Amino acid sequence: MSAPSDNRVEFRGVKLKFGDKVVLDGVDFSVAAQEVLVILGLSGGGKSTLLNILLGLLKPDAGAVLFKGEDMTTLPRPQLNRARTRMGMVYQTAALLSSMTVRENIALPLRELTEKNAGEIADIVDQKLALVDLAEAGDKLPSELSGGMQKRAGLARALALDPELVLFDEPSAGLDPINGKLIDDLIIRLRERQQVTSIVVTHEMDSAFAVATRMAFLHEGKIILDAAPDAFLTSDIPIVRKFLSVYSNREAHRA
Repeated sequence: MSAPSDNRVEFRGVKLKFGDKVVLDGVDFSVAAQEVLVILGLSGGGKSTLLNILLGLLKPDAGAVLFKGEDMTTLPRPQLNRARTRMGMVYQTAALLSSMTVRENIALPLRELTEKNAGEIADIVDQKLALVDLAEAGDKLPSELSGGMQKRAGLARALALDPELVLFDEPSAGLDPINGKLIDDLIIRLRERQQVTSIVVTHEMDSAFAVATRMAFLHEGKIILDAAPDAFLTSDIPIVRKFLSVYSNREAHRA
């Protein structure tokens, strides 16, 4: 029997094909408690697919995906659903229900997945709205919010059940720099103040370097680099250097 691990998440030899297309070809990485792992790579390379596999929405062809020591690929449905309540997911599009107010969107997982009464749910919703600086927006519909506010509302809903792990799929995509920084600051605050572990998929390099404690680069179905941000910047792997050169050139242009 293998020794117990302190890692919150472990991908072990994960493989996945869609038809003839190999998406993941033996992915290995782990995420320790309170880390923020940022996953980078070219568009269409399978980054978001990793999140869907971890949530149990996709089943890999081979390998294991462990969350707190439990293999999400083999858990029976009741245990899988319980494991999911310990995770939060922030989608690229916020994915709020348009017919519900922000408050109702945040309350939804509490109503459906807990036995809390209406007063308890209202208190939790107020706490989450305050956490993402939306205390005055609870009674608005998603269509009445800016893109940045929608993202923050989606984050508040993801935090409703006080998850140990939060997954972010392109959290800053489409946002202006001010709103993007607000999202980055929330990710950092979750780690520092609430000991939340996060996995962030992004192509926004400013955001990546702002929030990451570690970075992983997914290329041609494998993690080809897994390192701290400083070490990532000095990598001599050609595709990583090319990827970073775009970021470096942009920073030089700004200066």
